[in-house]
Amino acid sequence: MIALALFLCVVAVLMAGYPVAFTLGGVALLFALGGMALGGFDPAFLEALPSRLFGIMTNETLMAVPLFVFMGVMLERTRIAEELLDTMAALFGRLRGGLAVAVTVVGMLMAASTGIVGATVVTMGLLSLPTMLRRGYDPAIASGTICASGTLGQIIPPSIILVLLGDVVSTAYQQAQLAQGVFSPRTVSVGDLFAGALVPGLLLVLAYLVFLVVYAGWRPEHMPPAPKGSGEAGLGRRLARSLLPPLVLILAVLGSIIGGLATPTEAASVGAVGALALAVIKRELDLARLQEVMRSTVRVSAMVFLILIGASVFSLVFRGYGGDDVVHELLTQLPGGAFGAMLSVMLLMFLLGFVLDFIEITFVVVPIVGPILLQMGLDPVWLGVMIALNLQTSFLTPPFGFALFYLRGVAPAEVPTQAIYRGVVPFIAIQLGMLALLGVWPSLATWLPGFLYTD
Repeated sequence: MIALALFLCVVAVLMAGYPVAFTLGGVALLFALGGMALGGFDPAFLEALPSRLFGIMTNETLMAVPLFVFMGVMLERTRIAEELLDTMAALFGRLRGGLAVAVTVVGMLMAASTGIVGATVVTMGLLSLPTMLRRGYDPAIASGTICASGTLGQIIPPSIILVLLGDVVSTAYQQAQLAQGVFSPRTVSVGDLFAGALVPGLLLVLAYLVFLVVYAGWRPEHMPPAPKGSGEAGLGRRLARSLLPPLVLILAVLGSIIGGLATPTEAASVGAVGALALAVIKRELDLARLQEVMRSTVRVSAMVFLILIGASVFSLVFRGYGGDDVVHELLTQLPGGAFGAMLSVMLLMFLLGFVLDFIEITFVVVPIVGPILLQMGLDPVWLGVMIALNLQTSFLTPPFGFALFYLRGVAPAEVPTQAIYRGVVPFIAIQLGMLALLGVWPSLATWLPGFLYTD
């Protein structure tokens, strides 16, 4: 009961607005000190903290995080995304709903380059929402398109989110096998998770595009085409200049990982250097902008690793109070076996996605429930992709979805909050359909890794 009280107390303090990393570590230490004073907590659990921190410092996979962050921030701050959006809007603008299609395609490319939901939603909101409103788009469909395309960073590789989730799922998989008496455990890598997320991610983008085209045919007054000749001069040259370089960079990073030519960290370094080279070639980089990119990279990276340290303290204290045994007993006694346990965990993560960011859920919740679910025979790649899709849906769902708050912060005053909420409803339905499809056919996530990496 104390372990569950610790978890609920952490959630309550986070909802009160306190910083995540300090909440995780601070509340856990208070519970540990109280337990030691009352003789109910063994301080030996905290003695494992130095080795945990040393493991974080020497984890080569996590070195990819600041490199991917640098790549994404550089592409975002050097007008590469803005130029790409203008060109894609000119390419699709003559079609009904063409601007929404352009936003979705650019959102997919931004997701693959940044992997940070807030940055993508804010960038797309600032760049595309005023243009869509000027061209007569209904505020609801415009807002929904931007929020949905902005959350694609949850599932489209390569992204820092999948890097973090892949590392945690890999550890959970090894723990599950050791608990089952397998002392030569198989491994699952970040590359496996990238390959597993690729097909569901592309299917999700395709479903978005199909919906937008159908909706434009059904309600053409909500998604009018651009005026004839709008921005079409020299379109081929502009397309090659704005689309080809970032596309080649993304394919080089993703292809080298999936093809087994490079580790995620090595590929991330290629992406970081490539993004820097693109900014120099396009003459969009000066000293002030470089300093801004580096400061932003340090801030985001420090936030990620500080949360990871706080989560390590939390997990040790949670384990010291027998929390792992409580969760294991709770999940194994649910009706429906592995299906019932998986459904309950997905529902819990969906609700937690309203109050916690993906990084906190990855570092706090997945290490607790992951080994138990994997002991029930679930595939680790399928589990990781399901978690990513589930949280992507949570970030879209009113009234607490993070993506809605991000867009509300940059949307013009004439766009009511109710319009943003109405706009995301069809995309939530698509997300839930994709989750159901992946639940029925796990091979959507497991086929490509098996094809690429099976000897």
